[in-house]
Amino acid sequence: MSEKVPMTAQGHAALEAELRILRSVERQRIIKAIAEARSHGDLSENAEYHAAKEAQGMNEAKVADLEDKLSRAEVIDISKLSGETVKFGATVTLVDEDTEEEVKYQIVGDLEADVRNGKVSIGSPIARALIGKKAGDSVEVNTPRGAKSYEILKVEFLG
Repeated sequence: MSEKVPMTAQGHAALEAELRILRSVERQRIIKAIAEARSHGDLSENAEYHAAKEAQGMNEAKVADLEDKLSRAEVIDISKLSGETVKFGATVTLVDEDTEEEVKYQIVGDLEADVRNGKVSIGSPIARALIGKKAGDSVEVNTPRGAKSYEILKVEFLG
């Protein structure tokens, strides 16, 4: 039994869009590159041909990987979630207890994590520290720059 991969509906849609591009646009581009390289003659010393074949292999591996992940996707509809405790899909507003700086993170699946856009993986140290907590709680998170203390200001489920 394969392990389910939790993700938001937006994350699922983004993976499907990436898969469509790999299957149509990228496959066609690579097929043309292989045909072009073949037309140059001797394949044994044809760098363009070998590069195109390698690109084809990498593209097909990525397609297979995305197909696998999408087949195991457990899409979680955040608009149907509620509650006061932090769990998958929650958007959590925190304040750094040392700097008073506010940050906001949404807890998402591993495949859709993007810290620059405020999306942290359910498996990340900060998400693991937050799960099960609620507004008013303090959490300690071990970061690459040392331990940080945050107070949870707000827990929301923004679909």
